[in-house]
Amino acid sequence: MEKEILPSELPVNTDGAIYHLNLHYEDIADNVILVGDPARVELLSSMFDTVELRKKNRELITHTGIYCGKRISVISTGMGTDNIDIVVNELDAVANIDLSTRKPRPEHRKLNIVRIGTSGALQPDVEVGEFVASAWGLGIDGVMQFYDYDHLSNEAFVKAFVEHTGWNERLSYPYCIPASQKLLSKIAFDMRQGVTASAPGFYGPQGREVRAKLMFPDLIRKIESFQYEELRITNMEMECSAIFGLGTMLGHEPLTVCLIIANRLTGSFLNNYQDRMKILCKTVLDRI
Repeated sequence: MEKEILPSELPVNTDGAIYHLNLHYEDIADNVILVGDPARVELLSSMFDTVELRKKNRELITHTGIYCGKRISVISTGMGTDNIDIVVNELDAVANIDLSTRKPRPEHRKLNIVRIGTSGALQPDVEVGEFVASAWGLGIDGVMQFYDYDHLSNEAFVKAFVEHTGWNERLSYPYCIPASQKLLSKIAFDMRQGVTASAPGFYGPQGREVRAKLMFPDLIRKIESFQYEELRITNMEMECSAIFGLGTMLGHEPLTVCLIIANRLTGSFLNNYQDRMKILCKTVLDRI
């Protein structure tokens, strides 16, 4: 018999909704799009034929509706893998735990979880305005170190990466987890595909020095110059690795597709990217 999960371990609101997302089982679709920017929820749901649900708690906004006959939920996560730890765990709990009894449901509900975001390129040939799909998520963020993820990670890739970069033991040990091959083929078949690195911050953890002196000023150059077999690290952002790690561990289908708005090697930056983002959003909606 399954043990009841204690209230301290899985908080539930007084109306029976999961604590942070404030959602019930019926509120989410099997197709879930995650976005960092809360305003992007409104952009995506404005393309729906109908919107049946709008909920908000803190920066976590959910819209669920119908697009071309498909039921889709769009959820804002805010920035960072620490927020992803909350969102993916609670999405899975809503889908696969009866929150009234605090016990797993008898049948597993599998979600398609696609992140749409922006990202910075780490290769000179990856252009701003381009769409890049993450075939692998390389985590230098530390979230998955608290989970039993070893069986999911490409440890040969990680070992080569650690050796090439001379990875400092003061940093979280990297992990590298693949995307859903099903969603990669379905949604990103005509996009550039590569390895996306996820950092635990925007400035120092991504090698940006403004006024605070960096401990590892050559981090980006070391990452850019790394290659393992045919794999290069194409871009860097702040959420992908934890989505792949937790999503896969919990039996879901994860994918990340990003619009490149900066190139860290050439120094270019795309300020007015809204039209390109609309195209990416519609592409994912059409294909999910």
